[in-house]
Amino acid sequence: MESLRIPILKIGEILIASIQVALHDASAVQFKDDLLQKIYDTKARGLIVDLTAVDVVDSFIGRLISDIAAMAGLMGTRVVITGLQPAVAITLVELGLELPQVLTALNLEKGLAMLQRQSGEPGDGTT
Repeated sequence: MESLRIPILKIGEILIASIQVALHDASAVQFKDDLLQKIYDTKARGLIVDLTAVDVVDSFIGRLISDIAAMAGLMGTRVVITGLQPAVAITLVELGLELPQVLTALNLEKGLAMLQRQSGEPGDGTT
């Protein structure tokens, strides 16, 4: 059985991945590989990983989120995580995961605005 793929959208130089389903180990690894390949192919300057629909993470998924952020950063892509629910934030802290180069925003709209401001892309309210 093929694992479910998470869609990755491109808006300007920013990629958006909104996780709407429970990630199992195989689909999570596929997601990481897909994201990194898409960053490479598009030369994306920013990546938003929207976790609004994620209400539980285990140590594997938590570490994978941390790894994605670190790997994307090494590729020159700024990472913003949006929509963290309280239980997910608590779990990430309790697991001792650090995300030193990652920005966070309350929702996808605020995360997109944050990255657009940083890159000076149109649509961020500047002229």
